[in-house]
Amino acid sequence: MAGTLPAAPSARAAAAQTITVDLGAPEGEVMLGANGALYGLGDDGVPSDAALAPLKLTSISQKPDGGLQHPNGDAIAVSKSFFRNGGGDVNVMMQDIYQKWPYEDLGLADYLTKVDSIVEKVNAAEHSDRFVYVPFNEPDWIWYGLNTKDPAAYEKNRDRFLADWKTVYQRIRSQDPDARIAGPNEAYYDKRLLPDFLTFAKANDVLPDVMTWHELSPDSLRYFQSNYDHYRALEKSLGISPLPVNIDEYANRRDLAVPGQLVQWVSMFERNKVLANQAYWDAAGNLSGNVVRTNIPNGGWWLFRWYAGMTGQTVKVTPPSPNAIDTLQGLASLDTSRKQAQVLVGGASGDADVAMQHVDPKVFGTSVTATVAEAAWSGYEGQHASPRVLSRTKVSVGSDGSVTVPLKGMKKMSAYRIVLTPAGSGTPAAATVPWSASYEAEDAQITGGQVYTQGTVANANGYAASGTKDVGSLNTESSKVDFTVTVPSTGTYDLSILYGNQSGAPSTQKLSVDGGPATTVTYPSTENWTYRAKKDLTVDLTAGTHTLTLAHDTAEVTLDRIDLTAHVVPSTSYEATLADVSGNVSNVSYDYGDSSGTGTGALVLGSGGKAVFDVYAPRDGYFTVTSRASAAVQLSLHGETVAAAPNRALKLYLVAGNNRITATGQAALRSLDVTGSGSTSGTLTYEGAQAKLAGGARLVDSAYASSGTYIGWLGNSASSTATFTVDAPRTGKYVLVVQYSHNDRRDNGHAYNTDIMSRTADITVGGRTQTVTFKNTWSWDDYWTLGVPVELKEGSNSVTFGNASAWAPNIDRIQVAAVRG
Repeated sequence: MAGTLPAAPSARAAAAQTITVDLGAPEGEVMLGANGALYGLGDDGVPSDAALAPLKLTSISQKPDGGLQHPNGDAIAVSKSFFRNGGGDVNVMMQDIYQKWPYEDLGLADYLTKVDSIVEKVNAAEHSDRFVYVPFNEPDWIWYGLNTKDPAAYEKNRDRFLADWKTVYQRIRSQDPDARIAGPNEAYYDKRLLPDFLTFAKANDVLPDVMTWHELSPDSLRYFQSNYDHYRALEKSLGISPLPVNIDEYANRRDLAVPGQLVQWVSMFERNKVLANQAYWDAAGNLSGNVVRTNIPNGGWWLFRWYAGMTGQTVKVTPPSPNAIDTLQGLASLDTSRKQAQVLVGGASGDADVAMQHVDPKVFGTSVTATVAEAAWSGYEGQHASPRVLSRTKVSVGSDGSVTVPLKGMKKMSAYRIVLTPAGSGTPAAATVPWSASYEAEDAQITGGQVYTQGTVANANGYAASGTKDVGSLNTESSKVDFTVTVPSTGTYDLSILYGNQSGAPSTQKLSVDGGPATTVTYPSTENWTYRAKKDLTVDLTAGTHTLTLAHDTAEVTLDRIDLTAHVVPSTSYEATLADVSGNVSNVSYDYGDSSGTGTGALVLGSGGKAVFDVYAPRDGYFTVTSRASAAVQLSLHGETVAAAPNRALKLYLVAGNNRITATGQAALRSLDVTGSGSTSGTLTYEGAQAKLAGGARLVDSAYASSGTYIGWLGNSASSTATFTVDAPRTGKYVLVVQYSHNDRRDNGHAYNTDIMSRTADITVGGRTQTVTFKNTWSWDDYWTLGVPVELKEGSNSVTFGNASAWAPNIDRIQVAAVRG
């Protein structure tokens, strides 16, 4: 009989689906191959190191340095941050040296001169052995017309392509004998070309080192497995040893950043141990839509963070409907040394049973703790806190070695993680899940607006929307959406609004409850009206039913969905057994003797061992951080190291988004507990008007700046600077938070890419200068923050901003806070 977690009291509306995880059927080491992105990095520092490092990217695809296809995303330039954060290979998309799309065909001789330049630069780069040359991109329709239905035309075009492949391949090898070359890199899996290509390549000694093609259709979820199987059989029939495979573009807009969609893609790529890079449909530098601004996770980021946390071997997962579009899918891993099984599932709504088979008593004992958490759809530009634990339960393993974990009320756009660990003595603390409800805008009462359908299988490159619909054209004086909501008790509720704002400046609506006094809701800009973001605020409601009205005020806002959640003080326990480990990992072990509290046991740190936690902050500010450990540990953050006594709260400054906190010492560490909403008490604030300006930098009036002016015309000359005098209360490590804006762009005329650009500023503090990259803020009137660690001495300090060779961002104000409050 299977061991089963107790179901919630409510009856199931329909029979639950079953997805089976066989822990006794290993498939090979966890590869983490499916986490890459095309143009996922925009510049060195975009995205931030704290957003990049946790994902353990195995490959990315970028343009050659100096390439004209896009204004940023140069392979060598971004490789600095990629490699320092543990990245694997960089695919150099060589034809992106050209400006036009499709690429202008200036003849092979012209291309070969460009190939020479690209190889020369890559050869001179640090870690040149980790670059992979991709000489052609989608040759089925660009330059060669390999997709023609005319057999005679196909043969002619094929022969031209094969000859050019050989020429370019040999040209690269002549300059870089150890080069790795990838191809043929068509826009789809081509059963007609590949036999011809591989036969020719083998005969002429020009086989690619990495086999690449693209999977860019919802049908890929149905056909990829057969494509992959066909390819491996083709290799075997031709006597070619198995080549690494990189699906260097995958998924549609409707999939990117959506956890429940992404898990379907990731599961099939990881199962087959192939590398894969998400497609580039929008802007560079946000990991294909998974990073908000520079450093803030969304739901998609958390799905990939879970994926990066899988260790050991993947095991066989049998979904209810294999190789089907938009269905319940999953992947799972078993690490016998850590005594952990992890399962990621998603892609369906309703109820499901996750049936775990062959739960080995030698690894897990006779009972386990099962912990279930959810990563939800929060939009492309919508912040997502650390995934909430939905349940944590101790359960006996069945006599047949099975455990069934029920998932109730799944959301189609969410992904879920189940972690199994041995259950020791004690009882795990039950998860606390506040009341919450969601309301779709299209189901509300709409005045002066229109319902639009987005992101369906039929319109796969439409942007994702909750329920595939939203409400737009809310652009008249009378436009409004009335939501009828019902709450269980009187109190404060968190209100989250999924929205889009394409106006080029902050837009506003008026929020009222039951027709009462209206308050202004301000929405920052988004890339476009369907590029979803999330606005968080609070409302006070009495128990019962109410009408929440969002009415037109300034400009236009598109509404997708609102969520109401009973307000609680934010508090998260980050389990140590699920943290990244580094340093002397041989001195790190796992102890599951006590299941109380988080229920996942303790991470035992020895000499040289490190535990790295990814800690989310909703805003810049001070939070309470408490170590639950058997002895004192050292916590490192923003260059500061502090002693953390067991169960004693520390006041630490966190920046908005992800913060990497490293714990060292010799102790059994159960969790790092973080509470608070981000206090600014003790933070020093200096408005732009307080800076000393020189060389053309000047104050510019703005209704959107914090005090009505910002520092503009900064940089583009060595003399153009802004200097703040900061009075530090003590010598030590501080975080300098820069509130800035800019909207530099270079439109290359692409049908779908938004070619935003970054700016940099040289920041000099105490004689030390560092160059900091500031991502585009979508408009000149939207101000974002970026935290920069600095060291200050007690008393007066000069903090100078400049850029001798280009414009720096506009600066609204700066804030300075000691890392330890």
